[in-house]
Amino acid sequence: MDQIIVRGNGPLNGEIPIAGAKNACLTLMPATLLTDAPLTLTNAPRLSDIATMTQLLQSLGSEVASLQGGKVLALSSAQISNHTADYDIVRKMRASILVLGPMLARDGHAVVSLPGGCAIGARPVDLHLKALEAMGAELDLRDGYVHAKAPGGRLKGAVINFPFVSVGATENALLAATLAKGTTVINNAAREPEIVDLAQCLRRMGAQIEGEGTSTITIQGVQALGGATHPVVADRIELGTYMLAPAICGGEVECLGGRIDLVGAFCEKLDAAGVSVTETARGLKVSRKNGRVKAVDVVTEPFPGFPTDLQAQMMALLCTADGTSVLEEKIFENRFMHAPELLRMGAKIEVHGGHATVTGVEKLRGAPVMATDLRASVSLILAGLAAEGETVVSRVYHLDRGYEHVEEKLRACGAQIERVKGA
Repeated sequence: MDQIIVRGNGPLNGEIPIAGAKNACLTLMPATLLTDAPLTLTNAPRLSDIATMTQLLQSLGSEVASLQGGKVLALSSAQISNHTADYDIVRKMRASILVLGPMLARDGHAVVSLPGGCAIGARPVDLHLKALEAMGAELDLRDGYVHAKAPGGRLKGAVINFPFVSVGATENALLAATLAKGTTVINNAAREPEIVDLAQCLRRMGAQIEGEGTSTITIQGVQALGGATHPVVADRIELGTYMLAPAICGGEVECLGGRIDLVGAFCEKLDAAGVSVTETARGLKVSRKNGRVKAVDVVTEPFPGFPTDLQAQMMALLCTADGTSVLEEKIFENRFMHAPELLRMGAKIEVHGGHATVTGVEKLRGAPVMATDLRASVSLILAGLAAEGETVVSRVYHLDRGYEHVEEKLRACGAQIERVKGA
């Protein structure tokens, strides 16, 4: 297996282009199943998860072409020739469940494997299924598959009340509702930028949607959707990750394509810690204000709160802060698995359930560490950039699911980082 070797060598200076959002693109790609017209996505990220979604869509009969080095995806689903999403593909990625709503909405039937387990928690799909049931779907769970059909071949508009915010369930319901007969109202909807991006794309395809970005989304179903060209929104998690690089190492980095509105709560915590973030004509410029950063407390929450997907990276920064910080993880259980690896680097962290207490040290030490999930892997790289000596990060296949060309982007700012190919 590949490893990434990082050697701490002081401040970073330069610019880093921010790719399109993985979580947005994985939601936009299944929208091709709603129409027989072409859908083109620009600013697409080049990641292994995108390749997995491509494989899944192709197994259903979609044509997917990767253009301009993978930055443009041309999708076409003239017809859905296979209505079964097989376990062998679905198990690789939880976003695969997002083909269920579109297939059911367009053709009135679908069979989709339940996703496999997840390293950062159970993350069940029951809200997805309850939303589709509210729209008239008849569901039968057997042998690990969801067998779904819409009586009369078409879903019906409904009022969907989510008991708690779920990004994936909001996305599946939104996709399905575009072709449902009548009006669908989604209450307690997720407000993430990826939801807004999906709604904007669907509107370009002819959907009638109002309220995205708020807790209530209203969709008036239409008979058919057409094609569109849509740019994928910038990846706010990649953005936040690279904003932390000069915060932890010193120096100044401009994140090209970054926007404050994508990372507002995160920027507030950076400011409190002593990190400067300024908007430029091309993105966001980030630098540390004076000396060591200050300790801050962090609570993860649904958007617009502090993102759970930046918690591990923020912990790496706070390991070097002046003082003691408390991080509370309220979104996913089991999301402090990076803490034991940071301890190997000299960090002082105590984990009790959903809370982690981090007492900053003046300097971390390089060490051999192992990535346990996507965001944990990049947190160890950030820690390695600030550590004395050499850090060797193993199991970096996690990293490739969510970050494209991470070594090249950091090396362009002066980091000493390289990938060593495994056997």
